[in-house]
Amino acid sequence: MSKKVIYSAMAPEPIGPYSQAIQVGNLLFVSGQVAIQKPSGNVITGSIEEETQQVLKNLEEILKAAGMEFSNVVKCTIFLKDMNNFPKVNEVYGSRFTTQPPARETVEVSRLPKDVNVEISCIAVK
Repeated sequence: MSKKVIYSAMAPEPIGPYSQAIQVGNLLFVSGQVAIQKPSGNVITGSIEEETQQVLKNLEEILKAAGMEFSNVVKCTIFLKDMNNFPKVNEVYGSRFTTQPPARETVEVSRLPKDVNVEISCIAVK
C-alpha cells in the first residue's frame, strides 16, 4: 500500500518536518492542528472557543483536501494546556460531531506549539 501526502492551501503550513495529513488506502491521518489562521499566519489568542473553532476549521480544510468531512472521522485526540477549558472545548467540538461522534481522548499537556491552548489531531476513513 502506498502513502499519499494530503495538502490544503487553506490550512496552515506545517511548522516542522511533517505533512498536514497522510493517506494510506482509505485511512487519513491528520496531524495535530492549532489555531493558526491561513493565509495571515496569525495565531488566534482570543477565547478558548475561538481557538477551538479555528483548529476545527483547519482540520475541516485538510479533510476536504482528501475528499472527506467530519462524518468520516473515526478518532480524535485533543491536547489541552488547561483541563479547566475542557467544557468549553467540548461544546465547540460537539457542534461539529452531532451524530455518531468519533472515538476520542483528551489529555492535558504542559505546553503546545506556538503556546496555544488546544491542539487536535484525527484519523478519518473514506
